Amino acid sequence: MKAVDLTKAAAAASSASVLLTGCTFGTSIDNLLAPPKQSIEQEQIFSALTEAAGSGIRLKYPRSGKYLSAFIIEDIDGDDVNEAVVFYERNGLGVDEHTLRINVLDQYDGKWRSVCDTAAAGTEIEKVMISQLGSNERVNLMIGSTLINRSEKNVTVYSYDSETGDITPTFSESYSFFDVTDLDSDGTNDFLVLSGSVNNAKATAEVYKLDDAGKYHQYLCKLSGAFTEFDSLGYGRLPGGSTGLYIDAVSGSGLIQTDVIYMEDSRLRNAFSAPETSFSTIRPSGCSSYDIDGDGELEIPVQFNSPGYEELSEGERLKLTDWMSLNSKGGLERKYSSYFSIGDGYVFVFPAKWRDKVAVRHDATNDEIVFSAYADGKAGRELLRIFSAEDSVSREDRISAGYMLLHTKGDSACLAYIPQSGDESDGLSVSSGDVAIGFSYIE
Repeated sequence: MKAVDLTKAAAAASSASVLLTGCTFGTSIDNLLAPPKQSIEQEQIFSALTEAAGSGIRLKYPRSGKYLSAFIIEDIDGDDVNEAVVFYERNGLGVDEHTLRINVLDQYDGKWRSVCDTAAAGTEIEKVMISQLGSNERVNLMIGSTLINRSEKNVTVYSYDSETGDITPTFSESYSFFDVTDLDSDGTNDFLVLSGSVNNAKATAEVYKLDDAGKYHQYLCKLSGAFTEFDSLGYGRLPGGSTGLYIDAVSGSGLIQTDVIYMEDSRLRNAFSAPETSFSTIRPSGCSSYDIDGDGELEIPVQFNSPGYEELSEGERLKLTDWMSLNSKGGLERKYSSYFSIGDGYVFVFPAKWRDKVAVRHDATNDEIVFSAYADGKAGRELLRIFSAEDSVSREDRISAGYMLLHTKGDSACLAYIPQSGDESDGLSVSSGDVAIGFSYIE
């Protein structure tokens, strides 16, 4: 999906955090990863921190987002001079005391000095964002944290005043996801919060705007279901040019479905004309909304059983995927048909002449995906084979047998073979160019 992009380094660190937090034993990421080597400036900041807070501390690292260091050095009060925000845990406190702390350090005569120290909600830092909001010129420090069981999240927005040395919470709310985005394209940033279902009520999306007087204005929209988790989120252009947030939410039994929200006329709206439209997008996890053709609009994948192999059991039958786009009336229209291999991470978009005329099956002997002509309820001649090689030997064997290379990643690769047939009267034959154009590898 084309969501908010991070740097490669941040994405790699975030991925490591996700993997490690899935462990079942009671160890935090700080125990599992060796602290990175500090820069000279960070050493100076840490020295000032320990001078104020004592030596019995342990640095805490955000798990995701742009800021992945325990040291955040940014201008958080708008005076064009950087301050430092440090997250740490104080050892030796009682079970009822807050162990997670936020310390703000400022520079005086070129030296760092701690000016504020406060407790943070929760036990782990999930994500940090720094931004102005709405028409207010204030710089806001947004900190998302989790409780010890990591199932409850809370986001707090802080304002720092360098004249008084105070850091003040101005907003606090439980959340499942938060972001800063200009959803209504008015040139100012909005604070977006998604909240999961409570007591089987519908999940909600909220946008907050901050006015000149420092007041938050809330815009709320209920989502289509009692979602408790969100699988993926991405921004895309909607019909008419507005920006929509595509929300792939967990609907139950591991399945996901999509809602799309947007801002219009000072209201937060659901882009679907009826809840049934969202229900029609229910599909397996991993089928995320994605800009399949790079035009700035996200398409929603909807899966169905491939025709032609009705005699196979449900578990043996492969699925085809239609990529649906939102129309101006709030409904969905099929934009492309394809085969989407979730496990191998690729999509083959069918040429237009294949639509409703091709079936797909798995050749277990050769471990290949086979595309065949389909007419009158029967699968016919082979049109294409795609093979996913897991090592260089398998890849080279297929290349020597006449397969074309579509994609490589390390030792793994995807290759295609176009069978030669004397009967092409059905008009479904494809060229190597057609195959190359239709193939996409989704990172």
